[in-house]
Amino acid sequence: MNQASALPPTVVRHRYAEVDGVHIFYREAGQPELPTLLLLHGFPSSSHQFRHLLPLLAEHFHVVAPDFPGFGFTQVPAERGYVYSFEQIAGTLAAFTCALGLQRYALYLFDYGAPVGLRLALLQPQRITGLVSQNGNAYEEGLSEAWAPVRAYWSDPSPANRQAIRDGLLSADATRWQYLAGVPDPELIAPEAIMLDSSLLERPGNKDIQLDLILDYANNIDQYPAFQAWLRQGSFPVLVIWGRNDPFFLPSGAEAFARDVPHAVVELLETGHFALETHCQPIAARIRAVLGQSASARGQ
Repeated sequence: MNQASALPPTVVRHRYAEVDGVHIFYREAGQPELPTLLLLHGFPSSSHQFRHLLPLLAEHFHVVAPDFPGFGFTQVPAERGYVYSFEQIAGTLAAFTCALGLQRYALYLFDYGAPVGLRLALLQPQRITGLVSQNGNAYEEGLSEAWAPVRAYWSDPSPANRQAIRDGLLSADATRWQYLAGVPDPELIAPEAIMLDSSLLERPGNKDIQLDLILDYANNIDQYPAFQAWLRQGSFPVLVIWGRNDPFFLPSGAEAFARDVPHAVVELLETGHFALETHCQPIAARIRAVLGQSASARGQ
């Protein structure tokens, strides 16, 4: 028997794909004939944040988690001349889904994964079978006061304001704070997750990439009406499950989904921004319940 075929379906594989001139790293688990769930990470993380979730879903879903250009282990050749914007990243992921043959898939959106995934949904609306938003914002009321320095940068992208974001939001202390803020039990946070994100931020040139994306984030807010219109048109299952103590995205942002998707399941967890670090098993259970029942009904 082939050793690979003898492995249990919950085993996570670590793969690369050449797509759109980019060497994309991704994690994959589950059988391809199962309903697909595309997991989209946030800032300043990578598919590493899904390391515990993938095995919990792999018996029920074909789960795929790519690293965005500029994040994780995805590599962008300098000669590619990549323009780091949310629109460009969504276009690269559209090419990625085509390269992997993902004709139908549900989306898991977290942080940056929300504007990337919602832009992807506008590009491929016929492919979307469901949506999970875990602290993935699409409403202005979801933006907290922690965005004030970023808003100042949007209003005036001067060298001084750019440096202020570099020294503040892109520091190791800020990364650690994002993981720990609002978490009742900090002992549940794996220190290697913080260390990996901090280390990858320090790669040569990466902070300039992040500063360009932070500036471009303002264009995502301009797209909120289009995102919300798309949500209103969908009949697929929607799970909105947030850490209520997120310092960036307020609970009102989670509750706002029900305005456009009355059938959405909205739940708040007693944790912070990186809710998978503390509540991975409950989130996996709710995904299986909300998306799994729908997939079974459709015979996928």
